[in-house]
Amino acid sequence: MRHRVGHRKLGRVSEHRLAMLRNQAQALLRHERIETTLPKAKELRPFVERIITTAKRGLADGTSEGRALHARRLVRRDIADVVVVGKLFDTIAPRFAERPGGYTRILKLGHRRGDAADLAQIELVGSEWAPKKTAEASGEESKPKSKGVGGRLRAAASRIRGKRKPAGGEEAGDGKAAKAESSKAKSAGSRSKTKSPKRTSGKKGE
Repeated sequence: MRHRVGHRKLGRVSEHRLAMLRNQAQALLRHERIETTLPKAKELRPFVERIITTAKRGLADGTSEGRALHARRLVRRDIADVVVVGKLFDTIAPRFAERPGGYTRILKLGHRRGDAADLAQIELVGSEWAPKKTAEASGEESKPKSKGVGGRLRAAASRIRGKRKPAGGEEAGDGKAAKAESSKAKSAGSRSKTKSPKRTSGKKGE
């Protein structure tokens, strides 16, 4: 009987399951968004929210250095990466300082091909992906994706034609023609210089 058992075994022993949750929590705090199966996401949610609450408890009293140090040590039991721990205390915990709970969100993504497992995306609240902002930050405009096989083939053909086309267009072609003409003229001049002068008939000294 599974009475008073509040977690999923996920087909793993306790040590393996705890190590997997720690790794996933570290990845979630680093990237603020990961994709996994739905049962794993549901098990990861309370695990990582407890870590964030511990970090918030360390920031609650700024005058007490001992309390902040104790909270950091408690977090280090589950998060081994020092960089991720620093991000948690410097960025993530202050973001949720006024939020009483519910720091994560689970979005269902459908089924995985192969084993038909339920996929889900778990992300931190406030880290929503904005494609326009990322495109503006990178300096590139978001191009509409081509639909279907024909659109992908046309896009590939346009990329190939763009590579074969000279960078300067017609001007580059004119420059190549001018260079070819100048090289021909130089070769003709060098040939005329190398020709030996014609000897005149007669004896020397006349």
